[in-house]
Amino acid sequence: MSTALAGERIRAVRRLLGISQIELAEAAGVSQSLISQVENGVKEATDDLLYAVASATNTPKLFFDILPPEIPLGSLRFRKAASARVGDTKRVKALFDEAYRVVSSLFAETHYPLPDLPIAQGDITADDIERLANETREALQIGDDGPIRHLTRSCERAGIAVVPLTLPGSHDASDEIVGHFGISFWPSREEPALVGYFSNGPGDRLRYTLAHELGHLVLHTRRRSAADPEAEANRFAGALLMPQERAKTVFESGLTLKEYARLKAHWGIAIQALVMRAAHLDLISEERKSSLFRQISARGWRKQEPVMVHPEQPMLVNHLMAIKYGNSGTYAKASEKLALGAMVLRSLAPKMAA
Repeated sequence: MSTALAGERIRAVRRLLGISQIELAEAAGVSQSLISQVENGVKEATDDLLYAVASATNTPKLFFDILPPEIPLGSLRFRKAASARVGDTKRVKALFDEAYRVVSSLFAETHYPLPDLPIAQGDITADDIERLANETREALQIGDDGPIRHLTRSCERAGIAVVPLTLPGSHDASDEIVGHFGISFWPSREEPALVGYFSNGPGDRLRYTLAHELGHLVLHTRRRSAADPEAEANRFAGALLMPQERAKTVFESGLTLKEYARLKAHWGIAIQALVMRAAHLDLISEERKSSLFRQISARGWRKQEPVMVHPEQPMLVNHLMAIKYGNSGTYAKASEKLALGAMVLRSLAPKMAA
């Protein structure tokens, strides 16, 4: 094993678990200076050290012999808050790297079909985004004008893996703590697509995050230098969740917040996202949009809206693990074969509640 690989993998497991060099050294019974030297490529990692680190972190020894697919940070699409800490972003990427490695392996071993989404190229307009969102509905085999009843399941049936992201060691994995909402990656049509999301939040927010990340897959897999990819993905999310032609029959300039709440219950879209959708389509004026947002703020709905939208639960990754490794002791068996700690696997592929 190369010194650089061993050091990178030790650093990766620390990031996954959110522990320092000092904490790892104490748990493994070695010096912090040795961990530092190995991580920086100054000293070679011995088998004894790797076994000690593997034991201390409950990580299969094979983890330290495998690098995940190279995912350049610039090619990942994050939906995150401006307050996101650099350290947490690195931890999120480390977890997502391993998740993509696991998903790629499971897709290959089970021959699960790959996604066939439309892919935008070159300059695009708002009308193009509306069209691509409609084409994505077709690719996901969703009706062309009604509410999407279970967006997560639609994605999974179409070959798009969806995983919840929980940073090991965090007592609260909410996006308010880590500063991230979602992350996605689709290198090419010949490879799997993966969307990750932070799961502490209302169902409407999770659905919007998934729709937003789908927008990145469709709009930015080839167009890596788009001027404002986040705005484009937001426009796509609204268009996917409520197609333009249907929106024209739904929105009226004088709709009250109570009526927007009824729309939320029917469409599974947050009130604030509905207001923005109406504004994007010029179905309400800028003045009316501002008035509605002032009312939303006055009622304390910015962070907690009325009307519950039940969170959707992914099941594909867990299902593929069960196919490959059986229903009994799945995480323990998969952990050794997929070279990832059982605790981390369980967080990425939780079992569906009975």
